[in-house]
Amino acid sequence: MKNLLILFGGQSSEHDVSCISATTVASNVDTDEYSIHLVGITKQGHWLYVDSVTDIATDEWKKSQKSATFSPDAMNKELLVFEGDSVKHIRIDVAFPVLHGLYGEDGTVQGLFELAKLPYVGCGVLASSVSMDKVYTKIIVDRLGIRQAKYVYVKKDELTDIDSVVKKIEAELSYPVFVKPSNAGSSCGISKATWEVDLREGLFEASKHDRKILVEEAIVGREIECAVLGNNEVKASGVGEILAASSAEFYDYDAKYNNAESKTVIDPDIPADKVEEIRNAAIEIFKAVDGQGFARVDFFLEKDSNEVVFNEINTIPGFTSISMYPMLWEAKGIDKRTLVKELIDLAYTRKKTGFNAELSL
Repeated sequence: MKNLLILFGGQSSEHDVSCISATTVASNVDTDEYSIHLVGITKQGHWLYVDSVTDIATDEWKKSQKSATFSPDAMNKELLVFEGDSVKHIRIDVAFPVLHGLYGEDGTVQGLFELAKLPYVGCGVLASSVSMDKVYTKIIVDRLGIRQAKYVYVKKDELTDIDSVVKKIEAELSYPVFVKPSNAGSSCGISKATWEVDLREGLFEASKHDRKILVEEAIVGREIECAVLGNNEVKASGVGEILAASSAEFYDYDAKYNNAESKTVIDPDIPADKVEEIRNAAIEIFKAVDGQGFARVDFFLEKDSNEVVFNEINTIPGFTSISMYPMLWEAKGIDKRTLVKELIDLAYTRKKTGFNAELSL
């Protein structure tokens, strides 16, 4: 039997969502083929070995007396579990990082697994890093000719002269605008500015989350998402629509996870040609960032023009009960258990055919 490492939690603002996603993934692993080894990362960055999936749901895992670490030694590929004076060495065959946001979805953990020459689910270091960084995703997509919101890039240290920053933004964009940390997930640190006072507040709020800030024109339209799956041969799902609660200014973290009025619609009423445009654009963007494994690519369908506008790409999309990614594939006849298996299989395929395959040990 092979040993599968599932890594969850993490130090990002999406810690709690990651824990929920991990329970879904773990519950859909073929336990006849894999022995599951769960490692939770606390918000403080401490790695803990978790004995049971049920401990994740109850938060009992944070009381674990077993600390853990993964060795970057490519000869051993070991998970080390420490309990008292004893150390248990567990040889890992493949890893499934279920870490959303910074310190997990941004290439950091992927780099650790690359050092160990360990197959792992999802995108590599480059794709994870640039896709997590909204500014650099914008730069890449600019070259594809796919429409996206107009934007201004601001660095945190520029805020010492906030007046100049505001003038620069107002010269390029009209209100309302969205202010976003370049590296953050689940809409954390994002605000909508309808005039100068909002903009100033939004810039300082975003700077609490990242030193790079993205200011975008507001696109009024339907929020559409598409799932992609594959390595060299990439396929796209159908599309789904996000319907934020009427009380939500935009689809922020609270609207996503805490407002029962918010919902997702699979296969919404959208012209067939627009669905195909979104699916093709999702694959093109995924390939442009050198994506492998899986991702969810988000778009707007602009209200007046009905044009497709790219929003962002998520390389470790959520796996909760309300997450779009697994729901989109279920609509295509791929249930969660089959999807998890395919993702793990893709991890092995990527390792065999990747750029450093000749170094595999």
